[in-house]
Amino acid sequence: MSDEAVSDNKEIVSNRQEIFGLLDDYIENIQKARKIMLGVSLSAIVLAPMAITLSSYLLLHPSFSSLLDREDEFGDALSILLGAVIIVSIVWFVTGIRQYFAISKWKDRYESYKKGKEEMDRKIITQYGLTED
Repeated sequence: MSDEAVSDNKEIVSNRQEIFGLLDDYIENIQKARKIMLGVSLSAIVLAPMAITLSSYLLLHPSFSSLLDREDEFGDALSILLGAVIIVSIVWFVTGIRQYFAISKWKDRYESYKKGKEEMDRKIITQYGLTED
């Protein structure tokens, strides 16, 4: 084999390693974003029911109802705003649950990918007698 062919093979191997390195970095960054999204979905699961409960309590409380009756336009606006809080909180809660399950599935796929990658790396190293770098 000529020196030029060996040089070309080394360049191809180097390019492949760079591509796999970029792919690994990309997947690691997605994993970090997954952790942030998990925190956001858990906050939705915890905070949305609290907002629904508080808003419902206010709307159903007799003293608050009398306040709404006394304050004509302000009372109507406040009732509408509390209703909007309840609706937005329900949407937020449902979205948080859906996101949590989607993120959980991603974790399983990521662990599977990671195990497969490590197994493939070990096979390549033993097959070609390489060293781990």
